[in-house]
Amino acid sequence: MNFPAGFTANPETVEVDTSRRRFVTGAAGAMVSLSTGVMLMNMSSANAATAATGADARKRWGLLIDTNKCADGCTDCVSACQDENGWGTGSTDEANSRDEQKAQWIRKVTVKDKQSGHSMELPMMCQHCENPPCVDVCPTNASMKRPDGIVQVDKHRCIGCRYCMMACPYKARSFVHEALHDQRAHAPRGKGTVESCNLCAHRVDRGQVPACVERCTKENHNAMLFGDLNDPNSAISVAMKQHGGTEIRADLGLNLGVRYQGI
Repeated sequence: MNFPAGFTANPETVEVDTSRRRFVTGAAGAMVSLSTGVMLMNMSSANAATAATGADARKRWGLLIDTNKCADGCTDCVSACQDENGWGTGSTDEANSRDEQKAQWIRKVTVKDKQSGHSMELPMMCQHCENPPCVDVCPTNASMKRPDGIVQVDKHRCIGCRYCMMACPYKARSFVHEALHDQRAHAPRGKGTVESCNLCAHRVDRGQVPACVERCTKENHNAMLFGDLNDPNSAISVAMKQHGGTEIRADLGLNLGVRYQGI
């Protein structure tokens, strides 16, 4: 992963099974046979996203993270996401999985300035691109962007080809290797499918903030700010106007929904 000029990220190792998965695609409206054995109508990602509960096309939900307030070694945002959505080390189903196979909807990474040697930690999750590469490469429209800018995966359509994982510049998606049990009703997960941060869409649709933001504020870190980027009077828009907000890999032209200060 490439960070803004002058910074490098700590080494990370990921094993990706590049074996080919066979799948059948037809004309619009054709039936698609999923790896789970379920037959569903193949809808366009735009139609599917429009049908998402609570999505308002007038809004663009975003996240602003102040790395100056993000304490070294703090993983409150990660544990909050695990508790809310039941993944990774917070899941009994994945407790015995190899580390590189555990889900990571959000993770902490360390970036370092090559010239000064200054380093900092920051949370990394799906960046909720306006032009998401994961959506472009998905053959079944499982990867989608809601009208309000939230990028997510329809687990009923995902066939586990992992094209979206290869397309994502931020290594923000995980593949479920284990059979899962006792899942959260709002966060269905399935073996052989891909998943990632969805900004806690179930909470957003109820007028709440994502779990990571709530925990960060509750612990008085106040490093994460959530809000409507389309509203010039929202707290996140005002903060970005006053102090700016940096995109990671802005050169890709993806117009990210997640911005950072202090990098």
